[in-house]
Amino acid sequence: MSGILRGRGVESTIRGMFDDAGVRGWLHVAELHRPSARVTVDPDEQLPMGSVYKIPVMVAFCRLVEAGRIDPVRRVTLEPGERVPGPTGISLLSDAVTMSLRDMVVLMMTISDNTSADAVLRAVGPDVVDAVCRSLGMPDTRIHGGVVNTFSQLVAETGAHSLAAALARVADNDTVVPPGVYDPAYKASTTPSDMARLLRAIWTGQAASEEHCAFMRGVMRQQPWAHRLGSGFPYDDVTVYGKTGTFGSLRHEAGVVELADGTTYTAVVFTQAARSDTKLPRADAVIGAAARAAVEELRGRQGT
Repeated sequence: MSGILRGRGVESTIRGMFDDAGVRGWLHVAELHRPSARVTVDPDEQLPMGSVYKIPVMVAFCRLVEAGRIDPVRRVTLEPGERVPGPTGISLLSDAVTMSLRDMVVLMMTISDNTSADAVLRAVGPDVVDAVCRSLGMPDTRIHGGVVNTFSQLVAETGAHSLAAALARVADNDTVVPPGVYDPAYKASTTPSDMARLLRAIWTGQAASEEHCAFMRGVMRQQPWAHRLGSGFPYDDVTVYGKTGTFGSLRHEAGVVELADGTTYTAVVFTQAARSDTKLPRADAVIGAAARAAVEELRGRQGT
């Protein structure tokens, strides 16, 4: 890829890309082994992170396994009444499901299964996840009970009689969304800077043992969604690792891009759309486009 944006003010260019896609965007893209080489757009603003919270949950799980406090192959049965709403995985099933905690980690990270994520978070503990984030230098990341708390807060903030009604209200472009819905104070929240730091810790073996960091990298490589970060790097010789997050008009992805020559970049792009439609392809695609623009800029700087 060429450094076509070099000298043009890449941050301004990326803001223009966000504007054209009808979103506000936040971005942190950096060289993995030289994090001072970075492109950023408002990277320290705290935002609800949707399912991106599953990354620090995974890290905390791996640390507890290392400490002997969690048996990763312990089998857990989830009854039908324990389902957490979601569009994938166990959340869609009607009967009791039994599987290991480790396999639930895989489901929560690859297909973003909310029921698996809730079970893993209950086994780990939200306070433990927050403590891990502090230890890794992530001062602006809080889990607040994960998706279950986010959903309960949403119902309360919208005054709806059910989660489905609350989600419908947030998705209605003709309805004013209560201001608290996107307030990060009481929902799983983070900043692009914090998530970039966490990704770098996973990729450099600082988040846990190398064995467990390799497990985490492998899991993030298996995410099937290619419509956000992956859309900016549609090549067989480029590997994209990621975790998406969606909540209302928020569309995020935090991941890592590894180019054919082995150069590697952490890439965190958060967005909030001006409209609340559940399908906004341009809002999804700009995540990949903005990350690619940032990577091209960084590669261009290497050649100067």
